[in-house]
Amino acid sequence: MIVYLFCYLASFFLARFGHYYLSGVALMIAAVWLYISDYRHTRSLIHLRGIFSLFWVGGQGLACLKLSYLQSDWQIMTWVCFALAFVGFWVVFEVLTRLYGSGYDNYGRFRSFTGNAIPVFCLLCGLTVLTLATFILEAVVLGYVPLLVRGVPHAYSEFHLTGVHYITVSCVLVPSLTVLYLHMENGRGSEKRMVIALVMTLVALMIPILCVSRFQFVFAVMLAAFTYISLQKSFHPLYLLPVLAVLLPVYLLLTVARSHDAEYLMGIFEMKQETMPVFLAQPYIYIANNYENFNCMVEVLPRHSLGLKGLYPLWVLSGLKFVFPNLLQYPIYVDKRELSTLTLFYDAYYDFGWPGVLLLSCLLGVAAYLLTVKLREMRNPMGYLLYAQLAAYLMLSFFTTWLSNPTTWFYFAATAVMAVYYHLNEHRKRI
Repeated sequence: MIVYLFCYLASFFLARFGHYYLSGVALMIAAVWLYISDYRHTRSLIHLRGIFSLFWVGGQGLACLKLSYLQSDWQIMTWVCFALAFVGFWVVFEVLTRLYGSGYDNYGRFRSFTGNAIPVFCLLCGLTVLTLATFILEAVVLGYVPLLVRGVPHAYSEFHLTGVHYITVSCVLVPSLTVLYLHMENGRGSEKRMVIALVMTLVALMIPILCVSRFQFVFAVMLAAFTYISLQKSFHPLYLLPVLAVLLPVYLLLTVARSHDAEYLMGIFEMKQETMPVFLAQPYIYIANNYENFNCMVEVLPRHSLGLKGLYPLWVLSGLKFVFPNLLQYPIYVDKRELSTLTLFYDAYYDFGWPGVLLLSCLLGVAAYLLTVKLREMRNPMGYLLYAQLAAYLMLSFFTTWLSNPTTWFYFAATAVMAVYYHLNEHRKRI
């Protein structure tokens, strides 16, 4: 924490004097130091605090480089909020660790997870069939499949039916269920079921491709990778290279399928170095500009919404948005309409200002600690899926307001339902 505070102050003053590159490098050094510190103690590549440290602080470091004309000097309140978002999480996690232990020993987390694989197989098959059915329903009702549409850059964003699309995008959970199933079978199960599980996984991965959803495809693969890593006693980082070898070409192909050419994208990004390749400019903007959007909100927000903005998932999933449409009348403040992604703490500030940011940060620290400690004694496989989801949300903390996103809570609900199903099957088996 001392290293972080020193680097953060250095970054703040360097930015104030216009030394943006040095400002960004200072924070990126802090991010790597914090991640390595947690990794050395836990030997876990996906330790929740380590992941949050690397990507939240590192993302801010990238934003501080100011490589785009869209970026400007941040308000002091923006700097304060970004610091509180990290400090609250880190300190709460550390205090709980010192009081109750870390959940790790000198040899890493114990792996004693076993169980009946058949319910998991039934779940992955059932979820695949259900999500495929809703995808076909959407395609029939809307009259098109986004992958097959040409020259319409935003066709993918209009491909959804109210309520139904939440089920369709739940296909992202299937690869993780397959990982759990194969782990539980451990090569001793039916070869026929294993082949079926792999086929179901391919079908589930085809749905985001057909929807031209880069994020859903990446998210599905990420969840599966995190689930696999959480089940291993040791995992070498080089094993992630095959995952990247799959992700990158599919990501690029889906970008082309969206009818977004390089000229169109670079016109949106407004990079200071016009010769920068689009494959570097795009990930940079997708990370850095979210922090700019937070600063934009800090500058112009007329008043706080006192919780109404953050409760958006409740208004949507309960149907109250149709009864009280004024509940949704809270505009999003961004510096450019095409770049509308936000950060994990955007709505927390929107609702309550800096106290809201600090409160959310502390609550996430508690949740991350509890899930980290409980994982080693987990008897329900859906606990590993839940851990993978939180790891992904913390990794992509710079990307969007996860906890104010109805889809996030739909995933949580689906995971809970599957956990109950597995528990009831295990209980019936014991009886």
